[in-house]
Amino acid sequence: MSDFATLLWRERYLMVAVFAIIFVLGAAAAFTMKTTYPAYSSVLVRLGQEYVYEPLSGDAGRGAVPDSDQVIQSETEILGSGQLKQRVIDKLGLARIYPVLAAKYATADASEKKLILGQAIRSLDSSTKIETAPDTPIIRISFTHENPETAALVLNTLLEEYLIYRRSVLTDPTSPALARQREAFAARLAQADAAYEDFLNNNRIGDFAAEKTSLGQLQQQIEQQKYQTDTQLQDRMGRLAMLESQMGQVSQEVGLYRDISSAANDKLMTLKLQREDLLSRYKNDARPVQELDAQIAQLEAGISSGRTQGEGARRIGVNPVYQTIQTEKIQLTAEVAALKQSQVALANQVAQLTERRMRLAELEPRFQALSLDRDVLQASVRDFTVKEQQSRAASEIASTTNDNIRIVSRATPPTKGKSLKKPVIVLAFLFAAFTALCAGLLRMFLRPGLPTAQSASRTLDLPVLATAPMKVR
Repeated sequence: MSDFATLLWRERYLMVAVFAIIFVLGAAAAFTMKTTYPAYSSVLVRLGQEYVYEPLSGDAGRGAVPDSDQVIQSETEILGSGQLKQRVIDKLGLARIYPVLAAKYATADASEKKLILGQAIRSLDSSTKIETAPDTPIIRISFTHENPETAALVLNTLLEEYLIYRRSVLTDPTSPALARQREAFAARLAQADAAYEDFLNNNRIGDFAAEKTSLGQLQQQIEQQKYQTDTQLQDRMGRLAMLESQMGQVSQEVGLYRDISSAANDKLMTLKLQREDLLSRYKNDARPVQELDAQIAQLEAGISSGRTQGEGARRIGVNPVYQTIQTEKIQLTAEVAALKQSQVALANQVAQLTERRMRLAELEPRFQALSLDRDVLQASVRDFTVKEQQSRAASEIASTTNDNIRIVSRATPPTKGKSLKKPVIVLAFLFAAFTALCAGLLRMFLRPGLPTAQSASRTLDLPVLATAPMKVR
């Protein structure tokens, strides 16, 4: 180690020269650096309506939203976009932000102006710093400039233009497409309606479903009436046949009443009265009384045996039973004739209804196809109309408000600047010292000979008895 220090000391002049040159150059560069002033601001970002997914067709994925980190990332990309920097330059003017570039821009041609403007955008981008933290809805923005007021002005303008620019980026531009699609569906719906109306008119149908239902109900009622008519007809025909068989067994005429002769009873009563009259003049054993008793006894015997009875006057008229049967037969005959006509009429109606229902069944596939196409188009027109209105409302709301974006703190002109003079000087000192040390070591290892008696003794493995100073010629 003692040889190492001795050897480096021999190269002190070279090391000092290298150190001085590099340090002076680094210090000169440090003193040319200007002081810059950083302005700070922060923005609170929350989930807004513009991030809610609304599908153009169908409901798959409707209402899906990104997580907070994705929202922060998208807002950060908007803040760092070159288009936003261009809007800031257009609003403030290049001379207000970078006067030197503005002077060059004023005298440059068209191609050079584009290059100068691109340089200004790159400078603006490099001076802007955007910071975020995981799971934190805050975006911190800083802008550094040589002028503190310009730094605050540029940063506040950047935030104002950001609130405007993000609307054009995030606002859903699909309303015109939805309107065109809705109009296309409306035109197809008009064609489907015309085909539907032509189908109904050509087949003389007012309401297909209602007519089909009413025909089924009407046929059911008529068939039920037909069954009842058949039953009544069979009943009337059976009763009519029974009446016809009964009419041959019933007499057409019948005695209305018959008088019975009461002459014997009257004669008997007269005799008894005569006997009583005789008893007022004669005794019971008198001959006139006995003769009357004999007559009375004989007449009573004749009455008892029925010899004294005879037919009186008789009256014959129409048999009411026969008349009733004949009247009922006439009524049943009329009913049978009416029921037969009703049966024929109901059968014709059933046949007509069956034919109409078969016709409707034949037309039903075409009707179902037209109805399905019409219903689908109506639903599509309704859905696209709703989506168009919702999209327009969302666009109008998004174009007039930024409720989910809040500027927590606006930039103010900084009072304390930042400079890299001290760090550059320190780095220049360290780099000059390191370079000088490396130059000394390189020169030390490349120098020929044995520089000290100790190194010569170790190298040659011989003792050194004496040393003499180098003779300068």
